[in-house]
Amino acid sequence: MINDVITPEFDENGRPLRRIRSFVRRQGRLTKGQQLALDQYWPDIGVEFQQEPLDLTRLFGREAPVVLEIGFGMGASLVTMEQNNPQQNFLGIEVYAPGVGACLASAKEAEVENLRVMCHDAVEVLEKMIPDNSLRMVQLFFPDPWHKTRHNKRRIVQVPFAALVMRKLKLGGVFHMATDWEAYAEHMLEVMSSIDGYQNQSETQNYVPRPETRPLTKFELRGQRLGHSVWDLMFERIK
Repeated sequence: MINDVITPEFDENGRPLRRIRSFVRRQGRLTKGQQLALDQYWPDIGVEFQQEPLDLTRLFGREAPVVLEIGFGMGASLVTMEQNNPQQNFLGIEVYAPGVGACLASAKEAEVENLRVMCHDAVEVLEKMIPDNSLRMVQLFFPDPWHKTRHNKRRIVQVPFAALVMRKLKLGGVFHMATDWEAYAEHMLEVMSSIDGYQNQSETQNYVPRPETRPLTKFELRGQRLGHSVWDLMFERIK
């Protein structure tokens, strides 16, 4: 696995450009199991970043609806979704190497076949590697809320990003988001509602009940016990 999650960019004078990132790359210490999974399973399941579009049919070895998940954490829910939906292909992106290792280990233990993972900046992957009009769904569950006002600009859900996602979705494809920060949920709703070409799938034009397709994580179950709420948003591409 190449250890670069951000492709360096430079101006005409060779100075590195500063881009606002929606994530902080936590180095973290790999456990022996996670490192072993990276060493053994990355060649089979891992996908290196490249500067050209993927052939998704070739990548998965079959033609099937593709679901892209951004920021899959330790990968437990992503593996569960693949197990529950073997008729779909799943591509997960995560910048946290221990999470990638944990996901690879879980995928091999579960013997899933239609899952591929990447360790790179999701925005770059969308821009360079994902063909337009190719995805059935994009999932973004519990992204960093950047709750301090001065950090709100780092939130990944902004108009340019949501428009980029829409371009990658097939007509009728869905962008599914979830957060446990109400202020971020409100921000997501405002951003998504402002973009022509998306239609809110909520009957009340705000949030939807958690669909069965999104498994409950240990983090979310713990939050429920503490009385925390979660907001799901699902917007369909209609143009």
